[in-house]
Amino acid sequence: MAAGRGGDAGVGTRVVTAGRRKEWTGAAVNPPVWRTSTHLYPDCASLRERLAHNRDGEFFYGRRGAPTQWALSDAITALEPGAAGTVLYPSGVAALAGALLAVLRPGDVLLVTDNAYDPTRSMANGLLRRFGVEARFFDPLDLPAFEAAFCDRTKAVLLESPGSLTMEVCDIPALARIARKKGAASVLDNTWASSLGFRALQHGCDICVQALTKHVGGHSDLMMGAATAGESHYRALRMTAQELGQIISPDDAALALRGLRTMALRLERSAATALAVARWLEQRPEVARVLCPMLPGSPGHRLWQRDFTGGCGLFSFTLAGEDDAARCRFIDSLELFGIGYSWGGFESLALPVDPAKHRSLMPWSGDPMVVRLSIGLEDAADLIADLERGFAAVAQG
Repeated sequence: MAAGRGGDAGVGTRVVTAGRRKEWTGAAVNPPVWRTSTHLYPDCASLRERLAHNRDGEFFYGRRGAPTQWALSDAITALEPGAAGTVLYPSGVAALAGALLAVLRPGDVLLVTDNAYDPTRSMANGLLRRFGVEARFFDPLDLPAFEAAFCDRTKAVLLESPGSLTMEVCDIPALARIARKKGAASVLDNTWASSLGFRALQHGCDICVQALTKHVGGHSDLMMGAATAGESHYRALRMTAQELGQIISPDDAALALRGLRTMALRLERSAATALAVARWLEQRPEVARVLCPMLPGSPGHRLWQRDFTGGCGLFSFTLAGEDDAARCRFIDSLELFGIGYSWGGFESLALPVDPAKHRSLMPWSGDPMVVRLSIGLEDAADLIADLERGFAAVAQG
């Protein structure tokens, strides 16, 4: 969908106002939930006119959406400066697949950051390979090696910052600039920061992908993804999604719109609490390293300060000199932290992760006992007390 209102307003204003077009909401604050597969035409001439065109925001058939989905697309677009439109997908992984299939063809080479989200790696080595695309992994912290990795067949680059599990921050503007010089499209998984914390297109990326499951939904009750792009790539995204039959339910779109309205406040709260917890962990003798870009002195903090306008509640840390049994005792003893995948919801989560299993070029040289935390909306003091309980369980053996 093409961009709606937002303009130069602040982030807080844009998340409240974006996508609320009068033609979609009427006298209501929120657009109604349009549950429909069939759109009716007043006459044959109108039917034929719609067949001749394929425009955003026009009724045609349920697979192209209706005002509930259009309002969400419009709102996501308005939060990404320089965007021409946003395509919605039933999950973040589906959004990544849709974006890559829109810019790649059989015989092409895709460069993939080595610290990518594991389902991204699986897609590169599985689905894309079966479609004749060759995936090559690269170290996003090594700019000369990245530039040397291009060949005549390299048509796209998949970026992610901070990197999955171990939170490395790479120089996205420099990487995107190199990709553009080489004639390759740059696709960024921007789920960690969202468009509120990192303006992907303004920093040179061609397509910004987000798992709306996380910050936008914010309540752990929906699955959704989005891919946003400027004029040069939006039409390809849109047509590829239509050809694949991608559509989200209007009920989920309404949930995502509801979550979006409070996203700025939730991100501010969870990021502040995460930083407080990270600072506390940094002082603990049981912790070897805290992997949090927002933490002063941490690897990548300088680039985070330069390029990002916000953070979130997701970071990792390593247990010093312990084994997996100790790590499991730590996590199992937590009461406020649930054990589960995902993040960005209102509740805090803890997860044992093993980065070494998901790397090709960037061997994990840190302590192997990595714990990933997703900080929710609980009070920092209560979360710290819960983590204290976990360290006591480790000490008890």
